[in-house]
Amino acid sequence: MFNVADQLNFADKHEYVLSGVFEKGGRLEGFAAEADEKLGGQLTELLKNGEISSKKKIVGKIHTLGLMGPKRLIFLGLGKEKGLSFEFLREAFGKVFKSLQEAKANSVTVILDSFTNDSVDANDAAHALGEAFALATYKFEGYKQKSNETEKQIEAITVVSNTESHEINASLTVGYMYGRGTNSARTLVNLPGNMLTAADMAAYASELADRYGFESEILVKEDMLKLGMGALLAVNQGSHEEPRMIVLKYQGKEEWTDVIGLVGKGVTYDTGGYSLKPREGMVGMKTDMGGAAAVLGAMEIIGELRPEQNVVAVIPSTDNMVSGTAFKPDDVITSMSGKTIEVLNTDAEGRLVLADAVTYAKQHGAEYLVDVATLTGGVIVALGNEMTGAMTNNEGLFEQVLEASYEAGEPMWRLPITEKDKERVRNSPVADLNNSPGRDGHAIMGGAFIGEFAEDTPWVHLDIAGTSVTKKASELGPAGATGVMTRTLALLVERFQVN
Repeated sequence: MFNVADQLNFADKHEYVLSGVFEKGGRLEGFAAEADEKLGGQLTELLKNGEISSKKKIVGKIHTLGLMGPKRLIFLGLGKEKGLSFEFLREAFGKVFKSLQEAKANSVTVILDSFTNDSVDANDAAHALGEAFALATYKFEGYKQKSNETEKQIEAITVVSNTESHEINASLTVGYMYGRGTNSARTLVNLPGNMLTAADMAAYASELADRYGFESEILVKEDMLKLGMGALLAVNQGSHEEPRMIVLKYQGKEEWTDVIGLVGKGVTYDTGGYSLKPREGMVGMKTDMGGAAAVLGAMEIIGELRPEQNVVAVIPSTDNMVSGTAFKPDDVITSMSGKTIEVLNTDAEGRLVLADAVTYAKQHGAEYLVDVATLTGGVIVALGNEMTGAMTNNEGLFEQVLEASYEAGEPMWRLPITEKDKERVRNSPVADLNNSPGRDGHAIMGGAFIGEFAEDTPWVHLDIAGTSVTKKASELGPAGATGVMTRTLALLVERFQVN
């Protein structure tokens, strides 16, 4: 897939050669200047008339007409040099790769040093390149009958840089693994509910465990009954598909200490139960396991990169269906922690399955918790579709998650949990907690409820209801599942510092 070279020979045959162009007052530098000389100054003329542009993210393709080895040159506008950043570069590379995919390109050679400045070195640029390639070229195949035509894919990327080849190759690989893990999460979320049951998700997790040597545990209904996982079992009551509690352990340290718990909501389809969703609200509920997908995608990245951290991933998985055996409003259930819960809304089921999962993660030694869930429509009302909602009980852990999210290009915004919010979820005449205190502050109520089970363990809650799926394509992927928080979780684990 990736090859690294220290120079480009203009006589060698290349299908495409990609170079960056900074705004330099109409001047070309580096590779672009060398190519301009080979082409008799024609590139300077094309820059003047706008067919090549140094403006941000403008892609110009030039056919060399046999005047040099490369068949086509691509110039990507980078704007002013001081404005270059890792995030911008990742998106810009994504735009180029989408363009090359549409052109049915087979290979491309990248002049990496033309995409660097004082703040983005060659290794950063290589990481951005590898990640963008994986993300931008992703496609969910779906279930349509296939034509006899084989779709052409980019099969070879040669990177030219003055930096040590082993460093560049390592950065390309790491970036690509981050992108590939995100794509795995995207595919899981895009799968329809009948193609991804709780048992299917458990089988997928077991395959990851076999591939990367994770310790694994898959609890079935009988196990959950013995352990008293009444919250997860209540949500599952209406289904003929049995639930699973999925556990993956990665030990990157000698001792099982300072364990990071990643907990992902794995509701494979959500009807709302007896608090039934309207027809329009039902479509798309196959994506209600986006948190589980993010955790599994992150575990794939962790398995590839082997950071020196300890991680336990816990995924409660079931669907939420309607039948004669389904749980209902006014029911009182007992969670694994022993806390009792009055059910006021069966469509507030995600926080119930997470309650038992958070408790179980702590039993497996998790000393820090991050849960990820498509939890509430309220977070979309509050923050829209570009920003993940976050809540916490620990400033130090939150700062680390926040930093990872912005580096991953998956921004979040913190919502408060006050003592009065906690009082609202504790307000029940018949139980310790209620699962739905009302519509006002809906997203906060969901987070506050889960926090009752995190208790004193440092914890961050990520509500990805608005960010797990997008209706429009971007430079880094198609419409559909985004795989959001996969890269954030992996970066958090990779760089985690004990408080």
